[in-house]
Formats: sequence, C-alpha cells, structure tokens
Amino acid sequence: MPFFIEVILPLALPKPFTYAINEAEYGFIKKGMRVAVPFGRNKIYTGLVIDLHQTPPQLYQAKEIHQILDDFPIVTEIQLKHWEWIASYYMCSIGDVYKSAMPSGYLLESETIITSKKDFSINDTQLSDEEYLVYEALQTQSALKIQEVAAILNKKTTLPVINKLIAKNAISLQEEINEKYKPKTIRYIRMQPEFLQEDNLSKLMEILSRAQKQREAVMYYFQLQAREKKPIAVKHFMEASGATAAVVKSLVDKDIFEEYHIEEDRVQFEKADDSAFGLSPKQQEAFDGIKDSFDKFQVTLLHGITSSGKTEIYIKLIEEFINSGKQVLYLLPEIALTTQLVVRLTAYFGNQVAVFHSKYSNNERIETWQQVLEDSEKARVIIGARSALFLPFKDLGLIVIDEEHEQTFKQQDPAPRYHARDAAIVLAGMFDAKVLLGSATPGIETYYNATGGKYGYVELKERYGNVMPPEIVLVDLKDKYKRKRMTGHFSDTLNEAIAEALSEDRQVILFQNRRGFSPWVECMTCGHVPQCPQCDVSLTYYKFKNQLRCHYCGYSIANPTHCHQCHSTDLSTKGFGTEQIEMELKELFPTKNVWRMDQDTTRGKFGYEKIIDAFKNREIDILVGTQMLAKGLHFDNVSLVGILNADNMLYQPDFRAFERAFQMMVQVAGRAGRKDVRGKVLIQTYNPLHNIIQQVTDNDYPAMYKEQVYERHNFKYPPFYRLIRLTLRQRDYEKLKDGALWVYNVLSQNLNMPVLGPEEPAISRIRNEYIRTIMIKLPQGNSLGGTKKAIRKILDSFDAVPQYKSIKITVNVDPY
Repeated sequence: MPFFIEVILPLALPKPFTYAINEAEYGFIKKGMRVAVPFGRNKIYTGLVIDLHQTPPQLYQAKEIHQILDDFPIVTEIQLKHWEWIASYYMCSIGDVYKSAMPSGYLLESETIITSKKDFSINDTQLSDEEYLVYEALQTQSALKIQEVAAILNKKTTLPVINKLIAKNAISLQEEINEKYKPKTIRYIRMQPEFLQEDNLSKLMEILSRAQKQREAVMYYFQLQAREKKPIAVKHFMEASGATAAVVKSLVDKDIFEEYHIEEDRVQFEKADDSAFGLSPKQQEAFDGIKDSFDKFQVTLLHGITSSGKTEIYIKLIEEFINSGKQVLYLLPEIALTTQLVVRLTAYFGNQVAVFHSKYSNNERIETWQQVLEDSEKARVIIGARSALFLPFKDLGLIVIDEEHEQTFKQQDPAPRYHARDAAIVLAGMFDAKVLLGSATPGIETYYNATGGKYGYVELKERYGNVMPPEIVLVDLKDKYKRKRMTGHFSDTLNEAIAEALSEDRQVILFQNRRGFSPWVECMTCGHVPQCPQCDVSLTYYKFKNQLRCHYCGYSIANPTHCHQCHSTDLSTKGFGTEQIEMELKELFPTKNVWRMDQDTTRGKFGYEKIIDAFKNREIDILVGTQMLAKGLHFDNVSLVGILNADNMLYQPDFRAFERAFQMMVQVAGRAGRKDVRGKVLIQTYNPLHNIIQQVTDNDYPAMYKEQVYERHNFKYPPFYRLIRLTLRQRDYEKLKDGALWVYNVLSQNLNMPVLGPEEPAISRIRNEYIRTIMIKLPQGNSLGGTKKAIRKILDSFDAVPQYKSIKITVNVDPY
C-alpha cells in the first residue's frame, strides 16, 4: 500500500507537493517535521510536512523523499494554522510564509559537490589548462564545491569547464545537504582523579619537577578549584593564571588534566539585585483598569502619554502571566528598542528572557526557537521585532505590542506582506491569549476600534514622577531666513537652546528624517541633477565617502567635479540629511562630542547598542538621528529635542502623512525631560500655523483624530474602507502600460467597488523596472474573502495571457 506526505517548500508555490514514503517512514514522520526533498531537476530543498495520507497525486508521479531531518516536530499545529491564515489574508503563498518564518539555519539548501571518477585515466592532450587545474585539485581533495572551483580558476563562470569535464567522464556531481546549526560548546579542564589523592601529589610534583610553568599552572588550578567550587573553563583558567595554551596542552598530553566540553546557550542574561520597583498611584489605576478590561475584551489599548511609565505596567503584567505558567511575547517596532528593553527586562526577570530578531546570528535564533518550542524556563518572555511572531509557542498567555502605531510593524518586501499587530491579534485568538496595545499616539484604526467598543481602552495622562510635559516652541524658518538669523540649518533660537543645555551638562537630541549629506546635487548653470541610471530618483550625496549613492538599488559614483551635462564646475548641494547636520554641529560646537544614529551607522550586529550605551553613559553630548530616535528610548539626561524641519514629514503623497507627522513629532518630543527637569522641544517649520503642528504643540490627540477621521470618511480610506494595492513591474514601459490597463479594466468590470489607477507612483522606476499601481477600496461590510477570491481569479487569468507573462504583480493587503 502506498504512503504519501504533503510538503510545503520555501518557494512561492501556490500549493504543497506530494512525496512518496515507505511504511516505516509513515509511522515515524509527524506533521511539523522537516524533510529533505528533491524538487526540479537536481535541487534539494528543506520541506515541511503538513499532512500524511495514502492518496497518490493525480497530475504527477510522486518522487521519494531524500532524508528526514528531525526526530520530532519543530513547528506546531497552531503555527501551521496561523501561517495558513497569513497566506490567505495577505494573498501570498504558504511557501513565502514558511521561508520568512523559519530561521535560515533551519532552511538547508543543497550545495553542489564535485567528485572525481575513479575509473578515469588521464591523458595530457584530453584536458585543457583550466580542466587540468580542477582535475589536479580533486586528486588532493576528495570533493570540491562550486565556490572552490571558482577560486581555483579565479573566474566566476565555472559551469562551461565543469560541463566539459562531465562530458569527458572525468568528474561527477552530487547534491549534498548540510546542517548549518552547531551547538556552542565551552572547553573545560579537570584534574585526573588519581592526582586528587594526597599520596599521589608528590608523584605529580615529581613529574613536573623540570617544568616550572606547568607546575605553577597546576598549583593555581588547586587554588581556583578551592575558591570557586565549580567547573573550570579553559579560557577562564588561562586568563586567571596567566598560563599559555601550550602549557595547558602539555598538561593534557601528560594525562594530568582531562579536557571535556559542555554545551552552552549563546545568549544568557543575569538578574539584577536592585530591580524591584512599585507602581505610582496613576500607574496602579491603569494596571487595574487593564486587568478589568481583559475580563471583557481580548484586546486592550493603553493610551499613555510619553514618559508615563508604560514599560513598568507591562513588566508587572508580564510577571502575573509568567507566574501563572504562561509564555509572553513582547513585540517592538525597531531592533534599536530591544537593546534598552532587554536590559530592563533581564534586570527584572533574569534568564527567563529570550530575544529574537534579525540582528541575532542564525545559531542564536535557532537556540531561541528551540527554547520556545520546549517551553523552557529560559524563554518565558520573548522580546523581538515582528519576526518573533512566528516562534513555536506552546502556551501563549499575553502579547504586548509596544508603540503599536509604528509603520515598521508592516512588512513591505518580500512576501508575506503582513502587519505584525493584526497577525498577533489573530495568533492570540488561537491561544485564547490577551493582547495589550501600548502607545502615546495610537494608530487611527486602533483608536477607532477602542472608542467603538471593539477593544478595551485605558488612559494614562500623567508623566511618571509628575514630571511636567516638555515645553514646545515653534520657530518660523521663513522669518528667520528673512532676518538672516540662520547659521547653516540652525536658527539662532535653536543654537542658543543647544548652548544653554550643554552648559548645564545636559544632552541634546536632534531629529532629521533623512540620511546622507544632501538629497541631491544640482548644477547651478543648467540645473542638471545626477540621477540613478536604474531608478527614477536623484542620487544622495555622502560627503564623508565623497560619493553619490542611490538608496533604492545601492548604485554609487564618485562625487562629480563638473556637471555631466554642460561641464560647468558650479555644482551645489540641495536639501540636508543627518550627515550634514552632524558636520555643522561639529563646527558650531567643536569641543562637544556629536554622534549620528541612522541606517548607515548601525549596520553591524551591535551598532545600536554601541550608540545607545555611549549616549546613556553621557559620552555623547549631541545625538543626531532619523526616526530610529523617535521610538520609546529612555534617556534621563536629555533636556532639549530639536526637529530641524517639520515640513518634510507633512507633505508626503500618502493619506497617512498628517497622522504620521503628528505621531513622529509627539514621539520625538517625548524624549525630552524624562526625569527631574522640564524638557524643551524646538520645532523649526515654514508653516507654524499648520493644524498638525498646532495639535503637536498642544499634544491634542483627540483633535487630530477627529480631523483625520472626518477626511478619511469623505475620501473612502481606512478605517471605513479596506485597501488592497496591486503593484505591476516590467522593464518594457509599453508592455507594462497595456498590462496595467488590462488588469484595471477587468477589476472595474468584476468588482462592485472603487478601483483606482493604474497610477505611476512617485518613484516610477526602480532597478530598471517600471512600476504601475492599482488600488482597490473595499467598503466595510463587503465580503473580504469573496473579493480576494475574485481578485486572485483575475490575476490567474492575467498570468495566462502570453504577452503579459513577464509582468510581475505583487499584492499588498492593508498596504499602510
């Protein structure tokens, strides 16, 4: 009787594939285990088993699996159910979700291995020079990888050479799968038991009579053993005793020391002794309000102003859930935020905290995955960015989503284009867990749900320790430029405020949401601006590297000395980014330490930690940064925050521009005066009377909400309508134009709802591909599932039209 398994592959395929197994394998394999399976001509992928059955596939002959990679399931049934929901709601394939969810160390891909054939007899005339080099290398090594052949030949195109060798029957290829995860082991030493007896000590000293350094090392070992009474790691022993690796090796070779290894977690945390704290009366009131709300609602919004002490409330709430034996997931919008939060939570909970995000190495992520799967004591609280949502929880009790309004919770590319907040609420529903959304400036959809009775709502209006909210001062740039009171991009008011803060030994944060030196370089003679040859954008100027760079495809050129169009040398930079602000500050305050925090300075694994720790330890006086700075970071000594140009944020081609600008400015302002002294915020703008800027000054969230909701209702935007955006890409402009029109016409005829487009976005070409977008607006009350099925059907029929086959379409549900 035949046996089969259904396997999902980490590829954008519309459905799982069926593979054949034998009866013994059928008895061993369970849902959620990984198997290595052949796919295509000679590729092997890591598939995930989602079903076992005895029905052969109708359309193809089922291949046999290559090997079973797990002894037990590493993906739970609830996870699979959640992945299926994400694939269905966000209109992508389950393979996309699987690839995105699993740490890449678990997704093994085959590497091509080249081996020499034993029966091949060499003839000098048979092989060319390059072929001979490969053949000769195979005589000294049993096998080579493709990358190694490329290194031997010193060229990238190795396939022609390999193909010729195969044709001459000199080599053979085989696909091999390698496990990438290796547990971390620490090397320890211990004294051989015979030398621990007193009568053998003299014998030991006799053996070492001529080796003074070895004798000293042994004596130190006895002291260390008596003092610490625990296993001694080789590294610790060498550092403490001053013994060299050669001394330790000699003692092991003489059978005096015995060497052994112990597996250890890569990430461990220590609990601090002074971490206990109490809640203020207002915090306690909010805490009790949340618990009452959880009795009636699955989801509760905590609307607490900046610096009101929301994190303390989260910690007390997490403690209650952990004590009842539940797991807790704490989601953050930025990896930068996890740095500070991990310190606070580990001080309180010790090694019960695990961290999961993309800056962690493969092995560290796999360890966290395994700890969560085993419901280990080391992973009661999981802190992470949006990808932590995919971990294999066993008994999830609470999900805390901090700064829930942040747009970084939405994954834009590649698929699945999910929103972590919405997907977390669905995941919590599967576990019957509670969700706490926290923000000083909630997203309009969340606030709409909370005031409409769908979510619980708790407000916290007082800053922790009764600290006054910061004083917000508007600076009119138009007036300052007119009166010639600007130094670079700094008004005299901002200059004086920075000088005053620094003289009081306080720190300053300056916000400019654009990296680089200048967004573009312009020829003052003919007006030419250097553009990226592959994208429809101007190149950003980086002064430090003296180059122009594209932020979309990474293309860069040296900074030109003359105009490429008219050869004039009169070139000028326009606009300004964080790099320019940093340079101006160094000229204005040469004795002060100025630092920059943006995507360019935080590339390494510990990029965030270094800057945040240095700022916290007061090694940095002025920190300039992009939106990374705006979120939830807590610095006691900051008394001044400056926003260099508020208008940049207001005038964006996006229906959420005003909401985002309000959130960003209030969040940045919230970094000021968080301890004893009242903070000050300076906002430089050309339009101080703009409604949003006035609402920021008064910190009037309800007024902003009312105004935005009124507009959204009029213009058919969320929360009253759902949005689905289709993006079409193709290198051929005319073909794309025709294809986009075809899709628009068919959608308009078949869907009884507004369809907008096909529209050229603000950046209409990226990496040599032209772009068109179509927006579908789904009214409330319309069947979401039915509409998506209709859209999917139309896209499938579009794929079947031969001339449009090369047009790529991506679907983005809730693209905001």
